[in-house]
Amino acid sequence: MKKFLNENFLLQNATAEKLYHDYAKQMPIIDYHCHLPPDQIANDINFENLTQIWLYGDHYKWRAMRANGINEHFITGKASDYEKFEKWAETVPYTLRNPLYHWTHLELQRYFGVDAILSKTNGKDVYENCTAQLQTKEFSVQGIIKKMNVKVICTTDDPIDNLEHHQKIVKDGAEVKVAPAFRPDKAMNADDVAGLNAYIDKVEAVTNISIHSFDAYLSALKQRHDYFAANGCKVSDHGLEQIYAEDYTDAEINAIFQKIRNNQALTHTEVLKFKSAMLYHFAIWDHEKGWVQQYHLGALRNNNARALSNLGPDTGWDSIGDFSQGVALSKFLNRLDTTDQLAKTILYNLNPRDNELMATMIGNFNDGSVAGKIQFGSGWWFLDQKDGMTKQLNTLSNMGLLSRMVGMLTDSRSFLSFPRHEYFRRIVCNLFGEDVENGELPNDIEWLGQVIQNISYNNAQQYFNW
Repeated sequence: MKKFLNENFLLQNATAEKLYHDYAKQMPIIDYHCHLPPDQIANDINFENLTQIWLYGDHYKWRAMRANGINEHFITGKASDYEKFEKWAETVPYTLRNPLYHWTHLELQRYFGVDAILSKTNGKDVYENCTAQLQTKEFSVQGIIKKMNVKVICTTDDPIDNLEHHQKIVKDGAEVKVAPAFRPDKAMNADDVAGLNAYIDKVEAVTNISIHSFDAYLSALKQRHDYFAANGCKVSDHGLEQIYAEDYTDAEINAIFQKIRNNQALTHTEVLKFKSAMLYHFAIWDHEKGWVQQYHLGALRNNNARALSNLGPDTGWDSIGDFSQGVALSKFLNRLDTTDQLAKTILYNLNPRDNELMATMIGNFNDGSVAGKIQFGSGWWFLDQKDGMTKQLNTLSNMGLLSRMVGMLTDSRSFLSFPRHEYFRRIVCNLFGEDVENGELPNDIEWLGQVIQNISYNNAQQYFNW
């Protein structure tokens, strides 16, 4: 019987062990999509306690605690930080076979050197031990990033953000490169006309452009796109239910925009046309600048209206959606490719039923100009666990080139989430190791090790050109 979370965790054979320990383990991390707050990096803060760095904003843990019968008072409510941690420690033993069980104990080991299995019994000792370490210079935010061998972090930023924190990071000469990502979801959210109108007013204020026409709106957003580029941005990101690729005319979009500015309700078709136009223009700008565009597709958000009303969005009430993806995605990518204006693109699906769809779709638009130009992104959100990652990796292997994959990302709001890269690398090494042991791949460790290092780091470094 193997010891839990030993040095060969998830590595089921000698070849996998060699690939991980000799090749994958030492590779740096490029975290090219996350939601880490750039102000905390810029100010190199120390968190006051373990709860603040570990539980604040962590929807995964919040959902598990709710499922365990923990009252909201101890999750997002007014309970003390220690009381919230105590309830998390009480919940952990019930997370067996949930990825949280692995992640929790990986994070305790890798950051704090704590080998104990967290429970209500030892929760206080763990809390005090880790909180004490968090007060040291080694455990400042930038210290943590350095400790985990992270070279690049790409945050997620709204177009109207002034990027002052990114500028401070550069000015202060931080060892880690922190780049913004252009996330214009609010700029195209025509489902909420009043909200979109208010957002347009903010764009107007930050750009000093009077926005009374669609062309003026595009000019203002293009100014923000240029501003992001001037501040080191090389990536855009979109969180969408599905790609929008309705046919439209310029006259139709101009008329729809006037309805928006007049706070008039839009028809469903008008909403789709407006979103389609916005997505197209964003993609054209991305191509002009040589950016990588990312599309996270398939989340059904804010399912619980009562919770949304009480707590707001992004508090753990989202799920996998069953949206149709193929036809619109093909049409969207094809329109861009027809004029040779399709940027490097990463597609992420949240519904696992779409794995084969995504893996084959990327092959339609890989044109030989760049290795892995169109990427099937790693298992995302509900799929970034052992089973979801394995299915994604096997699907990409069967229908594309796993060896050209740009690897893992955290998609996290926590500075303690970097072991997800280790988790991913161990799973990749185990898959290759199993094939070697079964005689399905040659025992060419040198070449396999190079491929593993490429997936872990080198491919992303070349792809994003950081």
